[in-house]
Order: sequence, then C-alpha cells, then structure tokens
Amino acid sequence: MIFGVGMDIIEVSRVSRNLSRTSGLKDRLFTPAEIAYCESKLRSAEHFAARFAAKEAFLKALGTGWRGGLRFDEIEILNDERGRPKAVVHGRVKEFCEANRIVAKHVSLTHVKETAAAVVVLETNTD
Repeated sequence: MIFGVGMDIIEVSRVSRNLSRTSGLKDRLFTPAEIAYCESKLRSAEHFAARFAAKEAFLKALGTGWRGGLRFDEIEILNDERGRPKAVVHGRVKEFCEANRIVAKHVSLTHVKETAAAVVVLETNTD
C-alpha cells in the first residue's frame, strides 16, 4: 500500500550557489558517499541538485517535512549496481520508516543544465 508520494524540483544554480557560499553546508546535507559520487561527475552541481530534490521529496512522502528532527544527511541517495537511484535511511528517518512499516522506497531523479527534479514513492506493509 502507498504510504506517501513526494515530488520536488529545484534550480541547479541555486543549489550550486548555496553549496559554494555556505561553509560546511555540503557536509550537513550530503553523506560522504553522495559527495564522492557527485564530485566524480563532470556536472557535479546537477547531481547534487537531484539528490537535494530527492531528499525534499522523501520528506514530503513521509508527510513530515523538516519536523521531528529529521535531517537531510539521514536520507542517502545512492545508486544500485545498475545505476538506478535508491534511498538508504539512517537515524531518526530510519526509526520513522520502521515505526510506520515502510518496506519499499522508490526514487526517480532527473536533471538537465538548469533544473533537477525527483519523485519518491514510499510503500508500507499494513499486515
């Protein structure tokens, strides 16, 4: 059963500008694995923006937003062996997902030069 759906769209330049202007922001928003992945790409700003959008979409799908002490770096957007994005959760986000019996997390990312977007669908086990 669908627990929630979230979608977000963001300007790549906005993410890039904020990451370059605000000291330590990258480390507060992204995990070391996400940073390494994005920085390995030619257009790293697009990849950071897509992951930022996915984290926003994930919180929207949870129905919580930023409330409850949930943090961006507790939502990790990685790629599986085929390159498909996946969400791995940690900390309070993981606890929230477990408490609400969320059993599947689907993530779709897209980005072009100026825009990045993400959709997240969360499924729950209601047995």
